[in-house]
Amino acid sequence: MRTWFITGASRGFGALIAEKALAKGDNVVATARKPEAVTERLGTHPNLLAVALDVTQEAQAHEAAKAAVERFGRIDVLVNNAGYGLLGAVEEATAAEIEALYRTNVFGLLAVTRAVLPHMRRQRSGHILNFSSVGGYRSGAGFGVYCSTKFAVEGLTEALAAELAPLGIHATAIEPGYFRTDFLDATSLTVSPVRIADYDETSGAVRDFAAQVSHKQPGDPNKLAQVVIGFVEAPNPPVRLPLGSDTVAAILAKHESDAALVAEWRDLSVSTDFATAV
Repeated sequence: MRTWFITGASRGFGALIAEKALAKGDNVVATARKPEAVTERLGTHPNLLAVALDVTQEAQAHEAAKAAVERFGRIDVLVNNAGYGLLGAVEEATAAEIEALYRTNVFGLLAVTRAVLPHMRRQRSGHILNFSSVGGYRSGAGFGVYCSTKFAVEGLTEALAAELAPLGIHATAIEPGYFRTDFLDATSLTVSPVRIADYDETSGAVRDFAAQVSHKQPGDPNKLAQVVIGFVEAPNPPVRLPLGSDTVAAILAKHESDAALVAEWRDLSVSTDFATAV
């Protein structure tokens, strides 16, 4: 029996993972800004602890982790799922929008991770699952600021994986593509009200695409949740887990593009080293 600590567990991937973990017989600490939203979504269950947590409040993160350990004795899996998107060109995004996004997607993830890690270190075991995105592997017009937060998540996860491996703790960045959740709805996506005509062909086109594809995405959220439940059984999990055919295609395309870049610019790139003494 594992104990899961899941942020943003009242809806979306968080709620689905919580449901499947409970159905498996595991313990679940399901957090949300309003814990009543968790019980409305998941009901009551002897293995469920609904906890109030605004991930931007570090003290609250420590309180939630303490409550989890007091109730279940340990935390085996941390799912940093809480987050949201921002749609708009980089220039269109306001300072307030950017700061708010980073407070949740990056600093919030850090706060919760730092609150949970002392308990995992004491156990000498655990698995941190940081929800990134296909946008954490390659960026794109219209989602530049959002993708930058997920690039940060990827960098943090890589470092955590290296730092925690000797302690028996794993860290993995989960990289979903477009899944049929509410991510493109107003509940999960902020659209910058500023719109600059010069970007109509780039980020403007992405705004239109997002409105058209919402709830028509190719990925099945239930299948993703089931994969995550099984994934924590892996004895040697990877630092990245791409999920969705679109994510796999994007990664392969970026590998090809990067290989071509290195081939074209290699001589210039290596020319910056000190000359080798004869």
